[in-house]
Amino acid sequence: MRKRKKNIGKAPWKTIFLFPLCIVFYEILFRLVTVKDLTLVGTPYMVLFSLAYGCVGYLISTAFKKDKVNGIVTSVLLFLLPICYLIEYFVYRQFKIFYDLNTVFGGAADAVGGYSHEIWRMLFSPIGLITVFLYLLPGILYLVFLKKSFPQTVSDAKKRIIALVAGIVLFLGCFVGIKCSTRCDLIYGKEYSYQAAVSNFGLVTGVRLDIREALFGTSEEFEPVVEMPIVAPVTQAVTESDDTSEVGESDETEAPVEEIVYTPNVMNIDFASKLASGTIAELNAYVSSLTPTMKNQYTGMFEGKNLIFITAEAFTAEAIDPELTPTLYRMATKGIQFTDFYQQNGAGTTGGEYQNIFGMLPMRGGMSFKNTADHLNYFTMGNQLNRLGYFGMAFHNNDYTYYDRHRTHINLGYSEGFMGYGNGIEEYVTSQWPQSDLEMIQGTLPLYMEHQPFNVYYMSVSGHSGYTYNSNSMSRKNWEKVEDLPYSEPVMGYLAAQIELENSMAYLLEQLEAAGIEDDTVICISADHFPYGLDDDAALGNMPYLSELFGYNVDDAFERDHNRLILWCGMLEDDDPIVIDTPTSSLDILPTLSNLFGTEFDSRLMPGRDVFSEASALVFDLGYNWKTEYGTYLSGTFTPADDSIELPDGYVAAVSAVVRNKLQYCRGVLDTDYFRYLFG
Repeated sequence: MRKRKKNIGKAPWKTIFLFPLCIVFYEILFRLVTVKDLTLVGTPYMVLFSLAYGCVGYLISTAFKKDKVNGIVTSVLLFLLPICYLIEYFVYRQFKIFYDLNTVFGGAADAVGGYSHEIWRMLFSPIGLITVFLYLLPGILYLVFLKKSFPQTVSDAKKRIIALVAGIVLFLGCFVGIKCSTRCDLIYGKEYSYQAAVSNFGLVTGVRLDIREALFGTSEEFEPVVEMPIVAPVTQAVTESDDTSEVGESDETEAPVEEIVYTPNVMNIDFASKLASGTIAELNAYVSSLTPTMKNQYTGMFEGKNLIFITAEAFTAEAIDPELTPTLYRMATKGIQFTDFYQQNGAGTTGGEYQNIFGMLPMRGGMSFKNTADHLNYFTMGNQLNRLGYFGMAFHNNDYTYYDRHRTHINLGYSEGFMGYGNGIEEYVTSQWPQSDLEMIQGTLPLYMEHQPFNVYYMSVSGHSGYTYNSNSMSRKNWEKVEDLPYSEPVMGYLAAQIELENSMAYLLEQLEAAGIEDDTVICISADHFPYGLDDDAALGNMPYLSELFGYNVDDAFERDHNRLILWCGMLEDDDPIVIDTPTSSLDILPTLSNLFGTEFDSRLMPGRDVFSEASALVFDLGYNWKTEYGTYLSGTFTPADDSIELPDGYVAAVSAVVRNKLQYCRGVLDTDYFRYLFG
């Protein structure tokens, strides 16, 4: 009886090209439907990496001894890979960021549960259906037409060696090319971020680098340049005033005013005496090398006063209008004015909350806040004021377990804990979507009003997307106030939803004034992120509704993330406004409030700055972009704010090193529970 020969080596040479071509197709399609830009500096490497991954795909799909098994593996891969791309695609459509693995695994349940209606709406939209079809097309074509032409049979050694060598050569070629490109080398190494890696090198490479960091950590160390470079002030001519003294006025000179000597905002921490190794030792060395900021004329201005801190859902500067939102306009213009403020978009709502509360960037994406549930969160305003005997509460008018807030927000230092929908606030707030900020304020104000000094935190939800009359209860409630405005329906819906925040602030100020405590109460309002829900299928340079709201085409991250911080107290209203016109961001809120309330803090332990200090202004984001009063560094290019200012040699490199150090510090604090080591 003749033995049947194994069908080895009969697969034609063209089978080697199946997976390389498919992965190149997936990556190019992904780029087109997300960032919509094939001219990025990393595009050639995206293609070469994709071809290399395709060689690996060929090796996997021909690795088994039975042709049938290889065919099944091929089919599975051609449908499994598109699902990964589609998950990230729909995440990007909703949040305008890519979810790293931390966020995918830690926040998937939240996204599916909280955004199921949005997911289904996007999935069955025309662009959603077309994108799904295009991603599934290679798998469908393979099963229906190409299986016989590309039989993934057991491959002979020669083809496998060629595929292996080709993959290695392509990888090495990418590494050499990246090293020869300064910008690509930074994105791949020193200035790695998941967002930039995916945008430039493709999704598979972004995931690979994310896994590398998760398994081995970052190989980067703090750089020796740790201070902002000094820029010489612009020389100004000083004109002496004429003698305008009146006849009979005394010629006696006034006694000189005694100069106030300010001390640094530091704590008594002997870093050298603390036993440490690894990351904590590096953090100690870094922090102890920094120059602290000094106390100033505003230190303790709000000492002993009440604090109401609000993270406002999708709030932005354009929601402030003297006629549409008169209370917000009053608070923004009669308090402390921040005219160049930014809320970096790093990890959606939970990332923005993290920035506001901890004064750090969320280096672990959507898991950053969740990881603090068992940390010693020493410098939150909840903990700082709790140590001074304040009565504290935190509130949210949506599901209290969403983003694990039932675990994280009870660990922020508020003495009376956290209340959300499901553990108490449903008693005051109607079940609808989104819920009312006004109802939340009306219901909860009596819980703390009589417990002065009080320290209260609100995470609002009224400004949440989607912004249509039918889908948003707050847009529908306030529609009459916006229906005659010259905007599209989504923009009108957005403004109508933000009017509910206006209604809540009008009620709050009215009650504070009725109780006579408006001068003793500070209100701080910051957004969690820009209104990313305005545009579904959008990217920088292609955000029509956001551009309509802003009044200009939104082309870059700073144009997108510009915002307005509101810091108001009744005692400020009779004086001229205090204007902060240098670049500031959400990371500056915590050190500024700490200084204003006169709490004990160490300015070296906060990557932001007290805006009233002498520290140089610096705004930076997870993509290593930054802005100072002297210029903007964006995607590797520095644009000076004023060509007449002479910057010192190496200014851009020095500031970039400072930013890398600050991001390294944010990562180290989160990963090591650093404050427990210092204060635990």
